[in-house]
Amino acid sequence: MSSKEAYEKKYRAQLDEWQAELKKLEAKARQSSADAQIEYEKRLEELKSKQKEAEKKLRELKNAGEDSWRDFKKDADAAWEDIEVAFKSAIARFR
Repeated sequence: MSSKEAYEKKYRAQLDEWQAELKKLEAKARQSSADAQIEYEKRLEELKSKQKEAEKKLRELKNAGEDSWRDFKKDADAAWEDIEVAFKSAIARFR
């Protein structure tokens, strides 16, 4: 397996984990009071937007050539870090 493939696999697994967390948060939001649901929905929309951004970065990575993906990796890592911080922050608020 090439470094690029390993990188893709790592981030695909992270995306899958975030999707599972989103589903848990959505379930928790449905069980909350009306006021809490409003806050949950706002945060969930932000997380869904971040997740779409991550999906886009992963697609760009897959389409990057073997020679250019290392350059792309730097930008993708920064975006992933931003997304990860947003997820961790939201999860912490909901618990």
